[in-house]
Amino acid sequence: FVMACVITAIRLPLTLMSIYALYSLVRKDHVVPIYVVNLLISDLIQFCCLILLMTGSDRMIVVPIYLISLMVSVCFMVCIALERYLVIACPLWYRFRHTIKFSVVLCVMVWILSPVLYVLTLWVPLDGSVTRIIMGTFFLLPLPLFIFFLGGTLKALSASRVPSDEKRRIVAILVLVLLIYTLLFLPSIILFMAERYNHHLYLLANVFVQLSPLADLFLYVFMRKGTIDKFLASVCCCRMDSNDSSRMDSNDITSSTV
Repeated sequence: FVMACVITAIRLPLTLMSIYALYSLVRKDHVVPIYVVNLLISDLIQFCCLILLMTGSDRMIVVPIYLISLMVSVCFMVCIALERYLVIACPLWYRFRHTIKFSVVLCVMVWILSPVLYVLTLWVPLDGSVTRIIMGTFFLLPLPLFIFFLGGTLKALSASRVPSDEKRRIVAILVLVLLIYTLLFLPSIILFMAERYNHHLYLLANVFVQLSPLADLFLYVFMRKGTIDKFLASVCCCRMDSNDSSRMDSNDITSSTV
């Protein structure tokens, strides 16, 4: 409860600010931020569900909405990774076919198909364990896709004519999506597929899933041009400073021995 309160108080204003900033880019005919905006909107739904759960609302209504928003988040993470992969691997197709209209249609399909899939798992007369396995399989399927998109992008980087700063941003976003997924969603997948209920695993999965919307905000940071270059420049400066200091120390030792 305390963790949910702290995370919600921090990430809610940051998410609203990020959505507004990315929406301004979409209005300038930038296709890229559309999926991130939808991802952050699904995060907002998760915030609202957590607030309702903390206030003691009906769990039979709030929990399904929360699970659907998680499914939507995973789908848009796949869309972000796919879009970044197409920029490098299929630049001509991306330039002429991947329009704002195409992105909007894909977003609408995600928002419609995710609730439909969840409702089907409830209506089909299956055992509770089978339903959990189906949900766990749904959340596990994006993992090979994320690995394929990252590997294919790294393989096609040398032949791509995309500017070097754009290449760095694309690779950074793909690595970030893979890290967010593996670190924050895998405990929930294990919980879905576990044969027996484990209270400690349940608490761990809940905390990690609640942290995922906060981690999604870093996608907005890496969408901004120059962020990766500034980060690498700061890292290089730190390394140079450490090398200079070590050289100065060695020179001092040499002069003292002389």
